[in-house]
Amino acid sequence: MKMRKFAAVVAAGALLLAACGGDDESATTDTEAPAEEAATEEAAAEGCIVGVSWNNYQEERWAKWDEPAIKAAIEAGGGTYISNDAKSSAETQASNLENLISQGAQVLIVLAQDGTAIKPAVASAIGAGVPVVAYDRLIEDPQALYITFDNKGVGRLEAEEIFKRVPKGRYVIIKGSSTDANADFLREGFEEVIGAAVTAGDIEIVSETYTDNWDPANAQATMEQVLSAESNKIDAVLTQNDGMAGGAIAALAAQGLAGKVPVSGQDAEQAALNRVALGTQSLTVWKDARELGKSAGESALALCANADASAVAGASPFTTPGGNEISSIFLVPKPITQDNLNEVIDAGWTDQATLCQGVTAGSVAACP
Repeated sequence: MKMRKFAAVVAAGALLLAACGGDDESATTDTEAPAEEAATEEAAAEGCIVGVSWNNYQEERWAKWDEPAIKAAIEAGGGTYISNDAKSSAETQASNLENLISQGAQVLIVLAQDGTAIKPAVASAIGAGVPVVAYDRLIEDPQALYITFDNKGVGRLEAEEIFKRVPKGRYVIIKGSSTDANADFLREGFEEVIGAAVTAGDIEIVSETYTDNWDPANAQATMEQVLSAESNKIDAVLTQNDGMAGGAIAALAAQGLAGKVPVSGQDAEQAALNRVALGTQSLTVWKDARELGKSAGESALALCANADASAVAGASPFTTPGGNEISSIFLVPKPITQDNLNEVIDAGWTDQATLCQGVTAGSVAACP
């Protein structure tokens, strides 16, 4: 009996050890799964062709900052970069997406000329299994990944600086293109700062217009017309980017008002930074396009491995003006005034000679 009992105990122990061994093997498999998944994603990224559709490559920042950062991120991950340029034509951009796919693009990064007009081409690409990154400008497709800076926040920063300088007075608002949702996001940011003062009657908005293609020449023409209509009685100008700020300032300069009427902008273009140093532009909002491009390039590679935009690192849900919930990545912008111009020099965004051209030495800290 004792021998039979001992044998039964040994047999039970053997079964228990076998079971434990099975558990260990399962645990090892579970531990290895993420590593295997990561290896698969890395392999997918290494073979990925990313097609970039530029709306207008002639604009300063795309070639100088955004493209090099996107390309570097893609190539660092083992992918291949290809691109084309719509030259400000919505029709051309739609065919450009097809062209990029025909060249083998497995993911598209699209800087939309017209966020509404491009929707069918984007939907077609996604339907064909080619994920899309809406770069810096919203495309109302719930399956796309939207990567941009906080544009409403940019609007707040612009308005805060101008409102600090002119809490009461006659304002001109020069918005970007009506086909670009960013123009409305920026306007919402303005409203959060100046809305109460407008309601109270402290601020009068004497002119508010959209500007086709964000064109500086159109902005200058608008400013000239307003100055003429209002007999130069303008106290502040909220323009939504640096190019248009330059146009508005040219119109003000012709009337001897440059540097006397505060003007806002964004993008930290080289000419705009110089205008800030000179005092003709009150501020620019710096959106470090190198960060934006890097994020887009890395996200495109991630989409090559997994087309689910919500799975991209850093993405979170965003409800669009059209009521769509879209996965988005928002980066943080920074205002640049005369007080902190050294930051863009220290970051290598510009150099002192460019920034300080024509500036009286010692008039601002960045130009000793």
